[in-house]
Amino acid sequence: MVGGLPNPKQEIQVRFPKLLHPPESYVITSVRIYIFKIISNPQSQSIMLKKILAAIGILILIIVAYFGYAILFPASPAATATFSDQGLDITVSYSQPSKKGRLIFGEESEGALQPYGKYWRLGANAPTEITFSKDVNFAGQPVSAGTYRMYAVPGADSFQISLNTETGSFFGAAEPDYSKDVLKADLPVTMAPTETEVFTISFSSDPAGINMDLVWDKTLVRVPITVQ
Repeated sequence: MVGGLPNPKQEIQVRFPKLLHPPESYVITSVRIYIFKIISNPQSQSIMLKKILAAIGILILIIVAYFGYAILFPASPAATATFSDQGLDITVSYSQPSKKGRLIFGEESEGALQPYGKYWRLGANAPTEITFSKDVNFAGQPVSAGTYRMYAVPGADSFQISLNTETGSFFGAAEPDYSKDVLKADLPVTMAPTETEVFTISFSSDPAGINMDLVWDKTLVRVPITVQ
């Protein structure tokens, strides 16, 4: 001590009270006391219940708003392609995803949206379905009149297009029951002259019959259809 003051060169030791238990035990004890106060106080219970119900209500509103927006403004809107001539009606119900600057068809290692060799619903959202009012030849194979689920397995040089009797499904991302396939047809890929932003299915006709074109990005697959 120098003049009643501590010597600056002398080490000053500050002593803290020694904890009898680990720090986390004090936190747990405080939480338990808080919960006990809520449980033992009816007014606190009422306030807490109101807060919980309000939080649940807000969460439900957010979920409803999200799904409502998705239904009213889907990223891949529903579309219908139709053909009608000489008593034959063909209708395709599908959804139209957009390219949005992405690589659409390609290798999985390249980050393609739809990798080669993988199931594709031929659109988005629900499965794509095609309906024939008469018996037809689809890519040279006989098909009875009716409604079918239509899907594809893309490849660099050809697409395998399949028709399946499993219809009415809601989740198109799920693969179909392959035992219900009625045909598979390998069709060549053609490079389209221009890039198509939105996946499109369309029909045209020529002297040989009907052509169903599947076009997206710069990929074009044509399916020939004739009446039996």
